[in-house]
Amino acid sequence: MRRITVGTLSCLVSGDGPPLVFLHGLAGSAGEAPFGLPGHRVIAPDQRGHGRSERRPGDLSRAAYVRDVVTVIETLAGGGPVALAGQSMGAHTAMLTAAWHPGLVSRLIMLEGGVGGSEDDYPTRLGTWFASWPVPFPTRTAAAEFLGGTPFARALADDLAEGPDGYRPRFDADIMEGAIRPVAEHARWDEWAQIKTPTLLVRAEHSRLPDAEVQRMVSLRPDIEVATIPLSTHDAHLDRPGEWLTLITEFLARA
Repeated sequence: MRRITVGTLSCLVSGDGPPLVFLHGLAGSAGEAPFGLPGHRVIAPDQRGHGRSERRPGDLSRAAYVRDVVTVIETLAGGGPVALAGQSMGAHTAMLTAAWHPGLVSRLIMLEGGVGGSEDDYPTRLGTWFASWPVPFPTRTAAAEFLGGTPFARALADDLAEGPDGYRPRFDADIMEGAIRPVAEHARWDEWAQIKTPTLLVRAEHSRLPDAEVQRMVSLRPDIEVATIPLSTHDAHLDRPGEWLTLITEFLARA
């Protein structure tokens, strides 16, 4: 596995074959990508404001995140088209990329991500939660325990930056709030409806995606495939990595 810098983005690249670009969710990192995908080169950026990429970017718009994906595809994937997968906020970014740049995306895989838009002010709630973390954590184990002991908590702990006084996140709470707010502000139904790319929509058994939203997504695009990962939460790719990898592999083989 190699770490490559593309502009202000830090990317992990592994494997050989047709490229699949993976976009992690809010507060995640490139290390969550399905690097065991057989027969493919997996490319995963730390999205802006996350991981080893620029920590405090000035632009947190949805357009800025999509521009980053385009840059990664042009720089590391020969200009595409690529299979594009994302989880949560990363799935939303992947969807917009497929809508705005259809020539760059050959297959679209969305895990626990929909069209966005919400009347609930969850961005403020998330920002408050991130700001409440008792950093620095003395150990990665202590961090994982504080964060709930889940697979996602362990992934967060593994990506903490080690310093002389302990372990701290590689992101800032206000940037996380600012990054997710544009997702919550608008439901992107027009963009969803215009996508022609073969698409797989994956839900967790205990999904955060409302049933009504998924039903409308299918009604607007009845050609898409929908799958559920059993015994999983919003972070199904970490809860059940084997099932996630199988779904990707089989979809790419069919599509």
